[in-house]
Amino acid sequence: MRQSQLFTKTRREAPADEQSKNAQLLIRAGYIHKEMAGVYAFLPLGLRVFNNIVAVIRDEMNKAAGQEITMTGLQDPAVWQATGRWDDEVVDVWFKTALKNGSPLGLGFTHEEPITRMMKDHINSYKDLPQMVYQFQTKFRNEVRAKSGVMRTREFVMKDLYSFAKSQEEHDQLYNTMATAYENVFARVGLGDRTFKTFASGGVFSKYSHEYQTVTDAGEDIIYVNREKGIAINEEVYTDEVLADLGVTKNDLTQEKASEVGNIFSLGTRFSDALGLSFKDEAGDEHPVIMGSYGIGPARLMGVVTESLSDENGLVWPEEIAPFSVHLVALNLEDSEVRDWADGLYDNLTTAGVEVLYDDREVRAGEKFADSDLIGIPYRVVVSKKVKDEGLLEVVTRATGEVRQLTEEELFADFGVSRNA
Repeated sequence: MRQSQLFTKTRREAPADEQSKNAQLLIRAGYIHKEMAGVYAFLPLGLRVFNNIVAVIRDEMNKAAGQEITMTGLQDPAVWQATGRWDDEVVDVWFKTALKNGSPLGLGFTHEEPITRMMKDHINSYKDLPQMVYQFQTKFRNEVRAKSGVMRTREFVMKDLYSFAKSQEEHDQLYNTMATAYENVFARVGLGDRTFKTFASGGVFSKYSHEYQTVTDAGEDIIYVNREKGIAINEEVYTDEVLADLGVTKNDLTQEKASEVGNIFSLGTRFSDALGLSFKDEAGDEHPVIMGSYGIGPARLMGVVTESLSDENGLVWPEEIAPFSVHLVALNLEDSEVRDWADGLYDNLTTAGVEVLYDDREVRAGEKFADSDLIGIPYRVVVSKKVKDEGLLEVVTRATGEVRQLTEEELFADFGVSRNA
């Protein structure tokens, strides 16, 4: 992508109506556009990051034997009435609408009910189990407050996976598999060292559920962290009994503000009982299916990465989810030889498979460097008349500020690609 052709522009000042750091930076850097409170559009740079996060999550779900589907956003009230969750007094975040004939419809805020009803067509015998299916699906939640940028919105994509098992032991195996997959996701997006498996209320089906909480000043939750064990306890279940269960004392824990980036929890047979999802065992006896639910919001994860890893100059993207690997910044473009060299380097890098944002704009060097810091691509490669005369490219690592002088051959080798690809 040539930056001169990118329709989005950076801003020097943060929007006055945005309180959250993530929204301020993502809007300033040209990643998102605010439609209204709690509703954001993703612009080219932002969509690339969002899609990269989705790709990481999808990869880990597939490795864990999840099968991807897509369900509908429009919801039949009948399936929700069967579990009691159509009532606004039970679920207060519904967006509801109606057909032309007046028949009511809902806009899905989660999908336990419809997935359970759907699986009745596919699960009949113990031989059909276990199963894990997931989707990336737009959810709608009528939040009272939406002041956390992309971390809490009224319209958002969620990855929700549902597991189906014939026994508690089988369910526990699936649950642990998903816990590992989630930990892999958070490590790959750059949050592994500050994200903790957090014990929370398990409701009526298990003693605990588990949230994944990332320590950040922008956090909405309070957790108590044991870094030696890599676990935490949500404030809502911070009791002597829970401490004893986990084998920790208050002296082992530090209080932190944190933001939830994912959750996994057991559903037991609540939904399978209500909607008639059952299987026959080897003897022909019928049993309800045991279910679990596992959620991650890619945009929320993007917001937490922004809150956690950015610095005073702008965004700092981990390599696996960055919009591009290299920000090629060309100076002295009035010199035709420099321009030809920069154009050739851009063509060679992209041909070799390196994703490059090429700043070929005719603006001041200071503006280019400030924009490069704000946009936050992992590596900045500077081309200028001085660099050309010396035969060495200046390569800056965004996360650390490290500056290296490399030949073209060394640059390509650094990215593990051939210059003549």
